[in-house]
Amino acid sequence: MECRTEMARDFEKLVIVGGGTAGWLSAAYLAARLPELRITLVEAPDIPTIGVGEGSWPTLRETLRIIGIPESRFLLECDASFKQGSRFDGWRTGGQDDSYLHPFTPPLSGSISDLLALGAEGELGSFADVVSPQAAICARDLVPRQRSMPDYAGALNYGYHFDAGKFAKLLSRHAVQQLGVTHIKDEVTGIRAASAECIEAVSLRGGDHLDGDFFLDCTGMAARLIGEHCGSAWIDRCDVLFNDSALAVQVDTLPASPVASQTVGTAHEAGWLWDIALPTRRGIGCIYSSRFTDEDAARRTLLDYVSACVPEQDVEALQPRMISFRTGYRESFWRGNCLAIGLSAGFIEPLEASAIVLVELSLKALADSFPATRETLPAYSERFDRLFHYRWERIVDFLKLHYVLSERDEPYWQAQRHLETIPASLARQLRLWRDHPPTQLDFPHSDELFSAASQQYVLYGMGFPAPRSGSSGDLGMVQGEVARVREKARALTAALPTNRTYLDALRATQPADPREGEFA
Repeated sequence: MECRTEMARDFEKLVIVGGGTAGWLSAAYLAARLPELRITLVEAPDIPTIGVGEGSWPTLRETLRIIGIPESRFLLECDASFKQGSRFDGWRTGGQDDSYLHPFTPPLSGSISDLLALGAEGELGSFADVVSPQAAICARDLVPRQRSMPDYAGALNYGYHFDAGKFAKLLSRHAVQQLGVTHIKDEVTGIRAASAECIEAVSLRGGDHLDGDFFLDCTGMAARLIGEHCGSAWIDRCDVLFNDSALAVQVDTLPASPVASQTVGTAHEAGWLWDIALPTRRGIGCIYSSRFTDEDAARRTLLDYVSACVPEQDVEALQPRMISFRTGYRESFWRGNCLAIGLSAGFIEPLEASAIVLVELSLKALADSFPATRETLPAYSERFDRLFHYRWERIVDFLKLHYVLSERDEPYWQAQRHLETIPASLARQLRLWRDHPPTQLDFPHSDELFSAASQQYVLYGMGFPAPRSGSSGDLGMVQGEVARVREKARALTAALPTNRTYLDALRATQPADPREGEFA
């Protein structure tokens, strides 16, 4: 293949290098959106998917609908449950009652100053309790929908918790059997290219060459195409977000144990722990900064947490898996006819589960405006890089927001508040938000990753002071809105089953696909 410049459609053969969640989600989504493409995915045999359980945003519901996977099939084959937000324990002071929720349903409209005043006055609870019925649903481990509802519809907004390895297998079967994707199990050993920005083919260990017109790099942190071949540099953000290590375990749970409706993030002296509940197990991990603690101390923190939260587990039998990572992203995500998707594009700690939504948004941007000719590639890559630089930096800002508002006094948490580690863009926002609450004016782009509502849940969950302006002067009206939230919470609490009840009933009526675990 030569790098042509004539005004014909130059891109017919799409090659995806690497599998896992990023590779197979790319294959299935693009095959569904762009059926005219001939898509081939090549992956080395027996490469495990990184992940010990995963959380998604509500965006995954629309993605699965586009791909054509029924919701019940996804829930059954991926050992999935419903996620309605994230709860943060111990982030502000580390005290026993230090907890707040970032739910997926936006808060009610109204004066933030008045709402915070109402919450502080009496027994209404936290900010999320006051402004959203989802807090009550999460507190009771309830689902956001009833079985009679159509697929991907709910009484409240929701995403999922799921087994990342099983998800990749489901996507691979569906992509190959239903969407016509070609699957090659072989190791890529080299790249044939006319230049750093014009890949012609990849060489396989079996001796063949796989030609393509456009390539997706889904090789994970190795970044075989975008990094090694195309030379896209790494932008390091460990100056802002300190964590660089994790210890992870999978813990089997009792059949009747509750299934939480939110990811739980629990702060510790040098980082935080994640806890993701699935129907058959919990994925638990300890994220930490090696500058402030060591692996032995992190292991003890992890095992102490498991012992307290899953008392039936023999913690001494657990063998935590060590994961080291760099925080940052690529200088360029799109070089010539190569686009990085997933970990090859970058990695930021999973505090707000942004990894999969970045894959989804990258694929949507590509499918919405897929290039036709090679001569236009520089314009496409420039536009894509500009947009995703903005998105990655907004993630950095939002995750840092969780740390800078903490009042904890350990050296790790003190360092998180040092002015030199706070991005200038976040510092400006914090100054503005002392006068006015976060609004859409602060986040004007389409498909903002973290809206003004998300910023409000973290700010006021962490005790940020009420804005100095914006009071409505009509507390009666605001009290009426809060009363309607509480009434909706009562109605939903009475009508919705628990996660355990819903998922057990689903398994009893629709057994899992017997092909689960196989590659088609």
